[in-house]
Amino acid sequence: MKTPELPFEIHPLSEEDGGGWLVTFPDLPGCMADGDSIEQAVVEAADAERAWLQANAKWGGKTPASGGRIIAQVPKELLASLEARASEEGVSPDHLVAGFISRGLAGNERGTA
Repeated sequence: MKTPELPFEIHPLSEEDGGGWLVTFPDLPGCMADGDSIEQAVVEAADAERAWLQANAKWGGKTPASGGRIIAQVPKELLASLEARASEEGVSPDHLVAGFISRGLAGNERGTA
């Protein structure tokens, strides 16, 4: 089975959205694929990733570097609030947290809390 090379996220689609699974790439804006099964969605995502990278290279874009990973244990209520806010803003929870960190560091030049 073909799989993407860059990090990706898999999300279930609601019946209202047609059901199945959606694959998105945090490091490839707008790159996504779907399928009736997880396996089909991942195979489709590998093709979407390849096409995105080819188009990006053709148009002179740089190949995005994958970001680092932070793992944090948070209370369920905080996680639920984070997921709700991310959904409202149309971004992944990872991107929302990255934005919070970036704004927090930019507002505090010394990097202390």
